[in-house]
Amino acid sequence: MEQPRDIASDIVTPMIRWPRGYGVFVGCLLAVIAFAAYAWTQQLRFGLGVTGLTRPVFWGLYITNFVFFIGISHAGTLISAILRLCRAEWRRPITRMAEAITVLVLFIGAGNVIMDLGRPDRALNVILHPNFRSPLLWDITSITTYLTASMLYLYLPLIPDLAILRDRLPRRRWFYRPLALGWTGTPQQHRRLERAIAIMAVVVIPIAISVHTVVSWVFAMTIQPMWHSTIFGPYFVAGAIFSGIAALIVAMAILRKVYHLEAYLKPIHFNNLGILLLVMACLWLYFTFAEYLTTFYGHQPEEMAVFWTKITGPFAPYFWAMAVCCFVIPVILLGIPRLRTISGTVAASGFILIGMWLERFLIVVPSLINPRLPFPGGVYHPSWVELAITAGAFATFLLFYCLFIKVFPIISIWEVQEGQERGVDETVERLKTYLPTAVSQPPQPATSRFQTKWS
Repeated sequence: MEQPRDIASDIVTPMIRWPRGYGVFVGCLLAVIAFAAYAWTQQLRFGLGVTGLTRPVFWGLYITNFVFFIGISHAGTLISAILRLCRAEWRRPITRMAEAITVLVLFIGAGNVIMDLGRPDRALNVILHPNFRSPLLWDITSITTYLTASMLYLYLPLIPDLAILRDRLPRRRWFYRPLALGWTGTPQQHRRLERAIAIMAVVVIPIAISVHTVVSWVFAMTIQPMWHSTIFGPYFVAGAIFSGIAALIVAMAILRKVYHLEAYLKPIHFNNLGILLLVMACLWLYFTFAEYLTTFYGHQPEEMAVFWTKITGPFAPYFWAMAVCCFVIPVILLGIPRLRTISGTVAASGFILIGMWLERFLIVVPSLINPRLPFPGGVYHPSWVELAITAGAFATFLLFYCLFIKVFPIISIWEVQEGQERGVDETVERLKTYLPTAVSQPPQPATSRFQTKWS
């Protein structure tokens, strides 16, 4: 006889069990981070001369990573918040994955700016000597506001799950009890929590849009060729949503495989996000085509130098690889229904992440190599220091995400349970497509499983 699935046990069990190869993977990440830390000490000791940055190419991989990571951060706020406000029931198992990406990746993005400064102590000049006419100050203000709002938006839906962990994991109770804020699950507490989450969902959307708009203004407010463009704001926002969805899909696939969450992360979740990713691929093509078409018809000598550098010059391989990764492959894999499987969607997302990183690189470097001012053209080749710190940035994000999974439920327990309870309002067939179904064998009591582990 089928029994209701013990959702809390399914989701909390991966937190207390180490999957095969987990220790080795974390060890590899720590090794990469240690090598990146050594590279940074060399940069601190000898200055930015150990990097490939020169005059006039004063931005390179660090700023490319900054824009890329800030873009990925839109996975949580825009995906989770919009789906929550639209009452899309299928969002319930994926919202926390997206929200965690947002918060963790913001730290990595901000850290790349510190790397680019050369001297970290100079970051205090923004506070000690602020210049309100500078887009750099707008950028720091918007990112700080975004990080604060995103952390609150991640924490609020965590409260009921923290109470579940408080009651089920006695040895961790010292940690979860204060974070649960005395949650007991009364109807009044649920009403207040739902109201607070709804308010934050509304607030965080314009903040998220403003963040990447301001990031684009760091470029567009200058007169560098192919930077001084009014389309940069919406172009950057669309690209951020594009890469954010792709990052979420990749994270979902990995967690589904490693932690055996097939009952929660179903094909319909990948299909729905794949369709959204297909729409964003078309929107990305529209903005890219508009940007390069207006540049070509304007035919300003300084901008055409950058244009041909990307189209047929030394950066042409990167440009055409970007076009293939961001549009050609995703449209084929996502536009043909029989190819829009979990594997197809994940493959398209992986190519999109590569293509979007290349896009950020092509925005930053070619314009600096061909400056508008009467300076000789520059050359940029990243040094081993920049490559090591870049690898360390990605490894740090992965490590943070692995640690988050071991401390907090990566799927919202109470939201999935609430979705099952509200299933009476929908057909049974539709409910089964995006929420876990019953199990054929009665599950072992969760209390005994966890208390045995931790007693």
